[in-house]
Amino acid sequence: MGRIIIFTGKGGVGKTSTAAAHAVKAANEGVKTLIVSTDMAHNLSDLFMKEIKEEPIEIFNNLYALEIDSNHEMERYYGNISDAFKNMLSFKNEEDKEVLEDIVVFPGIEELFSLLKIKELYDEGIYDLIIVDCAPTGETLSLLKFPELFSWYMEKLFPLEKIALKVLRPISKIAFKLEMPDEKAMNDVEKLYFKLGTLQNLLKNREVCSIRLVTIPEKMVVEETKRSYMYLNLYNFNVDGLYINRIIPEEVDNGFFDKWKQIQKNYLDEIYSVFWNIPIYKIKWYEVDINGTKGLERIVDDSLKDNNLFKVLKTTINEIFERTEKGYRLDVFVPFSDKKDFDLFESGTDIIVKIGNFKRNIPVPNVIRRYSIVSAKLNNELLSIYFE
Repeated sequence: MGRIIIFTGKGGVGKTSTAAAHAVKAANEGVKTLIVSTDMAHNLSDLFMKEIKEEPIEIFNNLYALEIDSNHEMERYYGNISDAFKNMLSFKNEEDKEVLEDIVVFPGIEELFSLLKIKELYDEGIYDLIIVDCAPTGETLSLLKFPELFSWYMEKLFPLEKIALKVLRPISKIAFKLEMPDEKAMNDVEKLYFKLGTLQNLLKNREVCSIRLVTIPEKMVVEETKRSYMYLNLYNFNVDGLYINRIIPEEVDNGFFDKWKQIQKNYLDEIYSVFWNIPIYKIKWYEVDINGTKGLERIVDDSLKDNNLFKVLKTTINEIFERTEKGYRLDVFVPFSDKKDFDLFESGTDIIVKIGNFKRNIPVPNVIRRYSIVSAKLNNELLSIYFE
């Protein structure tokens, strides 16, 4: 069984160099490794000083790199579906057709196909380790929750739509001159739905996939890191490591940096106190740009000596249903949350938990569907929802 490690964090904190240093370490230890960038602003090519495109290329022995072209991947998976939607629209001229091209693309779906590419590479079993350099945390959260969200909509709508289309297709063509999606497009929708389910299972498989956060000791970044950790736990992903980058070395003896070193110390103390339950690694601020394999090896030698680095460092069970005397209880681990930020309600067979701008639909098991929510409590970062 291979491993997938996903690195994310606020923009500009050094995610790419941290992820790439792990890839270099693994390759040097004889692990066949692929580093993948899903960020639209790819910079692996700049870092390795080698042209990297939409198919894996070899950097050196055991290390391969790939910058995913989401549009290329979308055309592979989504072409027939896209064409079917285009056929349903009428265009007066080619200019209108170009303007309306984006209508047939769901927001965020391009990034979704980046994840499908990673799953495809994992299933091929060519690489022992896949390291993913993700976009900044806001985009990464949207990306990681999309398979679950899209699968949820597909599960609710797909069977009904498939039946309706069989009935409406002959009528629509005659009466309204409207070309409904054909069987080929609908089969592709069904395949996509299946792929999303398996992708979701892969991303949440705690033996395979880990998410690791990269931060720096500054107020805005630390606060965003805490929020990201909370949301990743809400969506039931396993975060098993935190990397603090750009720490000014103690040996730097310069009055200009004395105040900065004190500020960093304060935030380092805070990070260690609030992220006490996951492994933390420190990476110093170097005097030069980190470029090329030699530069990345400096990070490896200074900060990544842990022999267990590519194993699952920590496993957190983020949600669990348990039997009680009067019914059932759902416990959801949501660190750094405040009860004033919560909104909780039932919708059909789902519980919807909303925190700030993010919400998650948690399907209720069949055995609990005849019960109703009677109360919810947030205690020590654990949201407990009671069903009776």
